[in-house]
Amino acid sequence: MIRWLAALALLAAPAAAQNVEDCDWRASARNLVEPWDETSRTFSNGKVRLALLDTIEPAAGALHLLVISPPYAELGDAQCKVISWAGSVGFSGLLFDQLEAHYDPTTGLQFAMPAIIYMPEDGFVNSTVLNFTLNQATGDINAWVNLGGE
Repeated sequence: MIRWLAALALLAAPAAAQNVEDCDWRASARNLVEPWDETSRTFSNGKVRLALLDTIEPAAGALHLLVISPPYAELGDAQCKVISWAGSVGFSGLLFDQLEAHYDPTTGLQFAMPAIIYMPEDGFVNSTVLNFTLNQATGDINAWVNLGGE
C-alpha cells in the first residue's frame, strides 16, 4: 500500500509531467480492462470515474488511465480525459488495485497509484508512482510521476 507520506517524500525526486489529453481512440470501450468491477472505481458520489485501459500496443506502453469527471458540458456530458506516459504511449504497468485517493479542499481529489514505465533509451523499466489531482470545478487535471518511486 502506498503511504501518502512516502508519496509526498518522493516529491523531492525528479518528477516528470504526464500527458493528460481529451479522450480519443485510447478511451474506446474495447480497451477497458476486465473484470470491470476490479479495474474501475467511482469517487465523489459517482461523479468521478477512473478506469484502466489496455490498448495492447505498444506492448511496453499499452496501459492508460481513463478519467471521466465534472465539469459538465452544456448537454450534461462529463469531461473525458486519458492519462498516458508520453503522447499515445502508456505505462508498462498500472497497479490499479493499489490506487489510493483522498480529498484536499485546496487542490481537489488527489490520487496515487504504483506504475511501471519502460525507458527504451535507457534499456530498462522503472517503478514509479503516478500522482494526479483533479479539480472538479475547473476540470483541471495535473499528473506527474516520481522517477525511482516505490
